[in-house]
Amino acid sequence: MNENNDLKGKTAVVTGAARGLGQEYVVAMAACGMNILAADRDDCAETAGLAKGPGKVECVTVDVANAASTVAMAKAASDAFGRIDVLVNNAALYGGLASGPFDRIEEAEWDFCMAVNIRGVWNACKAVVPAMREAGGGSIINISSLAATYGLPYSLHYTTSKGAVIGMTRGLARELGRHWIRVNAVAPSAVMTDATKEFFGEKLDRAAEVIRDGQSLKRNLEVQDLAGTILWLASDASRFVTGQTIMVDGGTTFL
Repeated sequence: MNENNDLKGKTAVVTGAARGLGQEYVVAMAACGMNILAADRDDCAETAGLAKGPGKVECVTVDVANAASTVAMAKAASDAFGRIDVLVNNAALYGGLASGPFDRIEEAEWDFCMAVNIRGVWNACKAVVPAMREAGGGSIINISSLAATYGLPYSLHYTTSKGAVIGMTRGLARELGRHWIRVNAVAPSAVMTDATKEFFGEKLDRAAEVIRDGQSLKRNLEVQDLAGTILWLASDASRFVTGQTIMVDGGTTFL
């Protein structure tokens, strides 16, 4: 992945970086020489320890649903590295959400899901955009989901929140283009992470089989399958790509 030579010395903020996909993004970016602020409500020390290469990793605790917390996150990145070039909005409620018919979702859980998965993306974007403007541009990468494009049933709060992320991505791309800030979304299928195991519980094996059978490429996604797309969107190789939703789902949905 070190072919992305233009990434060396750039700064990225990655939310939800304590485990799973966020952790993989940090490790891949550090290997390319990027400096990363790894942000999560949980401790990111393990992520920092796994990151090998010329890039530096700093850790910060953040609650993306809280605007002041995301402002402090952006300040920590600027203080540590002097600039912000890339934001990966990866933090989201997923594994701990209850699944079931839409009319049985508790109102409090619905609101909490929207606060983290939608307002959290909005808050993080608001926090980092001033630094990106000052830097002359940047790349915002919002993590959506196949749930939004496919229409995942029995998890309407999660599906709705990830659909909103795609809408926000498109609107922001038009607003921020004049500042040369690109905004794109990545929509993976269910990746075999701890959160996915929590989400499906005892139905995991059957769910993984159904998902795999619906793909053109007959293998369930692993965390390493997402890193290349994230690095491409972070790099100058995608410098004229904005407002797009890139499916990384083994060929399930074609946009």
